[in-house]
Amino acid sequence: MFDTAEQLVEKIQLGEDSAIELKSVRFRGDRIALSRDDIADEIAAFANTVDGVIVFGVDDGTRNIEGIPREKLDAVVDFITEVSNDSIRPAVALRIFRVMLPSAQGVAVPIIKVDIPRSLFVHESPGGYFCRQGDKKRKLSPEALARLFQQRSQVRLIRFDEQAVPHTSLSDLDEGLWLRFAGESGEATRTMLDKLKLVTMDDAGTLRLTVSGVLLATPHPEAFIPNAIIEAVKYRGNERDADYQEDAIIIAAPLDEQVRSALSFVQRNMRTMAIKNPGREEIPQYSIRAVFEALVNAVAHRDYSIAGSKIRLFMFENRLELYSPGTVPNSMTIESMPLRQSTRNETISSLLNRCPVDTAARPEVKRQFMMDKRGEGVPIILKESETLSGKEPMYRLIDDAELLLTIYAATLDKVTV
Repeated sequence: MFDTAEQLVEKIQLGEDSAIELKSVRFRGDRIALSRDDIADEIAAFANTVDGVIVFGVDDGTRNIEGIPREKLDAVVDFITEVSNDSIRPAVALRIFRVMLPSAQGVAVPIIKVDIPRSLFVHESPGGYFCRQGDKKRKLSPEALARLFQQRSQVRLIRFDEQAVPHTSLSDLDEGLWLRFAGESGEATRTMLDKLKLVTMDDAGTLRLTVSGVLLATPHPEAFIPNAIIEAVKYRGNERDADYQEDAIIIAAPLDEQVRSALSFVQRNMRTMAIKNPGREEIPQYSIRAVFEALVNAVAHRDYSIAGSKIRLFMFENRLELYSPGTVPNSMTIESMPLRQSTRNETISSLLNRCPVDTAARPEVKRQFMMDKRGEGVPIILKESETLSGKEPMYRLIDDAELLLTIYAATLDKVTV
């Protein structure tokens, strides 16, 4: 917003309103004389309401552009970043710019412009939950807060994976990634993107990518949804201990590539037993087919509305643990999972249903596309894993906010290769 110096100066001269907040910056020695809690409340209010800008280095009363000493700019940027990361839950993704503007004396002075996007999430700051009304932040009433949570949660009529992602545009789409979903329709680009639900209009009437569009049709989804990653770690032994970490990777990519990379991580870190029966036969610690189904289910059904939570994959000597943010979808229970089919993210699941599996490279997966949407995944995970290890995998809910799948390793007591 207000991307040129001229636009920003003009807006400053008009004064504060729903889209802009002005902050004078004072120092006591090396210390910034601003209230961390007040700044956190202002940032969260914008994020909860509308795209906004806070300009540091401008007096809100006189609208004079005072500037910030050059040698203090780094400290102010660090202060703003720390406030967002440490004082707001979940943290707000900010865009911070250093800009030269003319002071009242006509001398160019540096200021800091902070762009705050309207968020996908509801943010709590030290003072509680705030919204932006006119030129002020206002505390949300219980009724307004309930409506806001409803609008930005699973229960809204528009599913979360169909919501608009702030600060995205058509230029963020990767043509090669989205065209794989288009088939041979020959329809106009915009029509096809709408049908696939890769784009949508936000509340201001601006065309944005949807959550699904970001996750499956951009090369770096984590740039817009930072928690859309898989963290994979292999430990020596059976306890989670950084001192015994043997391999680790952060997997940030379109969802189908996340599945492939995580599966490769498991394959290179698991052991395999070779036996003669009568020819050579290799027995792995884990069923690759089961692990594949578990990973696909994790990226397809996790709750992307939970900020700061990621899929976590931990490998130990005796088991594999896969943590997925969110509870089981809709009215399912842990006990009914093998019997029922239910989808949290309908668009993501539909798009994964069009993502092919390299059957030549992955014959053990026994699937042509990532998903089948027939509810076969959980039964495959249970049957394949128990057949191999003799122990049934276990699903468990943690704090009603995270689903943990434990797959037990087969006991390999012969020579490994």
